[in-house]
Amino acid sequence: MAPHGANAVPRFAPVPKFTSDELAEVPLVDELLKRCVFPSEQSGSSRQLNCAVSGGPDSTALLILAVATGAQVTALHVDHGLREGSQEEAQIVSALAQRVGAKFLSLTAVIHQGGDLEARARAARREVLPTDALFGHTADDQAETLLIRLMRGTGPAGLAGMSSQQHPLLGLRRADTELLCAQLGIEPFLDPSNTDPRFVRNRVRHEVLPLLNQVSARDVTPLLCRLAELCADQADLIAALAEPEDPTDAKGLSGLPPAVAAQVIRLWWERTTAIGYPPDAAAIDRILSVASGQSVSCQVGSGWSVMRTAGRLSLQQAARSGTATVQEHE
Repeated sequence: MAPHGANAVPRFAPVPKFTSDELAEVPLVDELLKRCVFPSEQSGSSRQLNCAVSGGPDSTALLILAVATGAQVTALHVDHGLREGSQEEAQIVSALAQRVGAKFLSLTAVIHQGGDLEARARAARREVLPTDALFGHTADDQAETLLIRLMRGTGPAGLAGMSSQQHPLLGLRRADTELLCAQLGIEPFLDPSNTDPRFVRNRVRHEVLPLLNQVSARDVTPLLCRLAELCADQADLIAALAEPEDPTDAKGLSGLPPAVAAQVIRLWWERTTAIGYPPDAAAIDRILSVASGQSVSCQVGSGWSVMRTAGRLSLQQAARSGTATVQEHE
């Protein structure tokens, strides 16, 4: 099917709806579900799954597969207000949710001023989505994420990539989600910004990964995903050691093994900020320099800084009024 451009917003034709049982009986759905990892704290229809759905192939497949598990599913659409037609996209997702028997909720995100539109949009989504929201990222997205983090100077924890806890489709490829939509007669919305070369991820997707595949004469995505799994195993061990530590205790932080201290900082950052990715290795080194007394403060990135006062560290964000908001560890 022809892709939809920015000015061509698709509408679903009046086709039959699907029940969860009918979806589960589709051979391709059954095959793909075996490679997905959906939360299983509860069983059957008592499970509640919140799925972030943009209307693209990946998030559409996420919604379909979530419904096929028999859970009670809510499709969450986030309107960033970045382009004309965004409200119509919400209507598309609403129609899709109705078609597969899911609930629908439209959310509005406010993107704050600053650089790196991708990061700001991601942070805005995180602010309005529930903490248990599931995302439709696939193995291809995982590979792209690892390469982007490498370019930003990430360490082993960053190479762990995205966790399957909130990304149940990491065992699938992008071609799988597109095939599923095609087989069910669903025409997904293709976001025109996904081909915009101004965004780093798009250049990695359309230029870097194809070149790596060509140079290595193989598909490198499975290799990158395997690397993420190995790094995730190591990260889990380090995270267990880091969990009880107090990130605001400068002396205690500087006395930890470097890998554990770095993870303490990442956890602190994750729990304090709405930034969707951890500080890079250089930023962590600067924070550790502040903790050890080599400097009094440092810039971390995205408008955040760390300051040491009387042996305690604090994360500070430049407030819009020009003052600073101090975020202390609890």
